[in-house]
Amino acid sequence: MKNRILMLVFSFLALWSCKKEGPKKDGPKPYPVVSVEAKNVTGYEKFPASIKGIVNNDVRAKIQGYITQVLVDEGQYVNAGQPLFKIETNILTENADAAKSGISAAQANVQAAKAAVNAAQVEVNKLKPLVEKNIISNIQLQTALANLARSQAQLSQAIAAQQQASANYKSVQANIDYSIIRAPISGAVGKLPFKVGSLVGPNDATPLTTISDTRSVYAYFSLNEKQYLDFLEKSYGATVPEKIKNLPMVELELANGSLYPEKGKIEVATGQIDPTTGTIQFRVGFPNPTKLLSNGNSGTIRFPKVYDHVLVVPESATYEQQGIVYLFKVEKDTAKNYVIDVEDRVNNMIVVKSGINKGEKIIASGIGGLKPGTAIIPKPVKLDSLVESVKPIF
Repeated sequence: MKNRILMLVFSFLALWSCKKEGPKKDGPKPYPVVSVEAKNVTGYEKFPASIKGIVNNDVRAKIQGYITQVLVDEGQYVNAGQPLFKIETNILTENADAAKSGISAAQANVQAAKAAVNAAQVEVNKLKPLVEKNIISNIQLQTALANLARSQAQLSQAIAAQQQASANYKSVQANIDYSIIRAPISGAVGKLPFKVGSLVGPNDATPLTTISDTRSVYAYFSLNEKQYLDFLEKSYGATVPEKIKNLPMVELELANGSLYPEKGKIEVATGQIDPTTGTIQFRVGFPNPTKLLSNGNSGTIRFPKVYDHVLVVPESATYEQQGIVYLFKVEKDTAKNYVIDVEDRVNNMIVVKSGINKGEKIIASGIGGLKPGTAIIPKPVKLDSLVESVKPIF
């Protein structure tokens, strides 16, 4: 009983002590604080792009036949005129031999016709003086002249036949030459869908391959109508070609996220809105000395947007509610929230159009759960070091 009474007394004293002390209140917490600065920053608008060689030529067979040899491999660089494929020529060779024999026969006919003309001419020459002296009748001369005319006509026919035989031979020989399919331009060989033994011809829907000249490449990207009108309004120049000429150099972000080392120049726009897509296409030229880019690559065009002497704050200093962006200014060691108007977001910074002034102090990060009017302990930090610390490593 004594122990129970003592336990009750101690419990009562402990409860009374807790009620007397009450809950403890936390004091101000430290927060990183930066001064609003004016900086020159460069942001980028990004547009998906497709990459093509400056010239892309489909290679097709000019005659029908079976492929007997494939002389190149996919991706290989070839020179203009270099053999790519060979097509069987057995029948063509036989036709060429027959056509060559036809030429020989035609030449023999021409020689015989020439001899006949010469003989008829001799006969006419012999009869003319005899007729003039009335030794023979004129009928014999007329007959000789008719024979001469007939021989000359036969000679003309023989010459025409010779020319036709020669043309036939040249045609067959050209087809034999066409059996060796050569590169129309210098460049890289594309896909090779046809192998040895494939029957190919000039009417095939699929080309034998495509040769792409990738010494330089074109990157194509599109703007919708609104973006295009904004571009016209903001670019310098009286005409579209002048505006394009005055545009800055652009960058190409590759599919793996790395930047292509060469910068490109926007060269031309298609000049009209595509009614099916509602976009207008631009072409950018890039040098390709190392052949890193090939026909069919994809990437992203980065178009620079330069902001001179603008107010910037770290993105980590802001939060958004219902589309409105807020940040906390520090006034007399107290956090007070304000609305800002955002111009752009660049490299983990926000370019501010309005809502703050240069030199004002703002809480730079860690604002989750922070309420307006909360007392804080300011811990000054540098804007650059804060922004660099949150950049991704990869």
